[in-house]
Amino acid sequence: MSTKWPRLDYLDWRETCAALHLYLQIVGKYRLAHTPWLNHSWTATFYVTPTGLTSSPIPDGPGIEIRFDFREHMVIGTCGNGRKETFALEPSTVAAFRAKVVQMIADLGGTPTFSDMPNEVPDPIPFSEDHRDRPYDRDAVQRYHQALVAIDRVLGRFRTSFLGKSSPVHLFWGAMDLAVTRFSGRRAPLHPAGIPSLPDDVAQEAYDREVSSAGFWPGGNGIDYPAFYAYAYPAPGGYRGAPVRPEAAFWHEGLSEFMLPYDAVQAAADPDEALMAFLVSTYEAAADLGHWDRALLECAEGRPRQVRRPSAGQANADVARGAPAPTDVPVAREDGASKGRYSLVMDGHEAEMTYSRVGKGQIIIDHTEVPGVLRGRKVGEMLVRQAVEDARRDSVILIPLCPFAKAQFDRHPEWQDVLRQPKS
Repeated sequence: MSTKWPRLDYLDWRETCAALHLYLQIVGKYRLAHTPWLNHSWTATFYVTPTGLTSSPIPDGPGIEIRFDFREHMVIGTCGNGRKETFALEPSTVAAFRAKVVQMIADLGGTPTFSDMPNEVPDPIPFSEDHRDRPYDRDAVQRYHQALVAIDRVLGRFRTSFLGKSSPVHLFWGAMDLAVTRFSGRRAPLHPAGIPSLPDDVAQEAYDREVSSAGFWPGGNGIDYPAFYAYAYPAPGGYRGAPVRPEAAFWHEGLSEFMLPYDAVQAAADPDEALMAFLVSTYEAAADLGHWDRALLECAEGRPRQVRRPSAGQANADVARGAPAPTDVPVAREDGASKGRYSLVMDGHEAEMTYSRVGKGQIIIDHTEVPGVLRGRKVGEMLVRQAVEDARRDSVILIPLCPFAKAQFDRHPEWQDVLRQPKS
């Protein structure tokens, strides 16, 4: 299994991609039809494996798992009584593929009943009536799988720094997106639904809690290139204008989501860290502007064989109850004529908060960056606190344009004296 990020060109393999999308829907709908509902449609998803994608065990008959092997280009079905059935991934029609899946399930002792209609695709045709010949580009499918493995690795790492409710890293066959979602723990307003070819009750149940979600599309869904996306529901005020990283990320007005082209990640000096920057900055925008309880929800990024330290969690709880943030780590300041920064180093990792001067008496806090391994330890708050203390000493007004800093001021009414006061 390679950890390299392959080049992807959606337009070169879009017909194969469209066929694979429908094939995944057929198997996904079988899983959905026979598995008890799990919140937010987690019942239906696929999971990345070193060789492709798996349905995980489906509670039908003796227990059935269906895997897509993108290395050997096979569909593989196994069951609890030891039987195994396979057929090749190759040029086909959707109807023929569906018939093979139905036969496989029956041969494995299952019940091959499921919905015959695709979801979230334009002009859906019943699977059993789709007789158009579809290509199968083996090399393109292998590159897609290689990308999924790399993306799954980063999404999984990102997931480790969150203690609140979080989805698995999983692939939704509806939109063919590999995604991970974080939850604030609060209810959300009823979703308006109206998503084409998706039942309204499914959409409304999926978004009945506040979320910050991010994922990857191979292409389609309104864009003709592979890309990462991030959104919040409900989107808090100012979300679309929040500063996100890396530089290639942007707000897509048509989709109402932040986007980051896959090519920008693939070409980066460190693709893993470029994607992580996007995941972290879009989440922080949603969490800060939405006033999530980050002290309660976050923790340091996970490491192999390193148990999360309860003392760190207790310190966060103490801060949430009003106790002061840790003060045993010094905060350094580099102050220039027009720009400056605060920084601290903890456990060998540096966090920083940058600012710009406006005249002699005002400072704009424009960016805060905390490494994933330090999240949940009140590091960002320590930086802002130091800026407040310095502003009081120097009789300077602070203007927090950084969403994280602004959220800190919202949580600390005792700091309001250093902010620019509205005119009466």
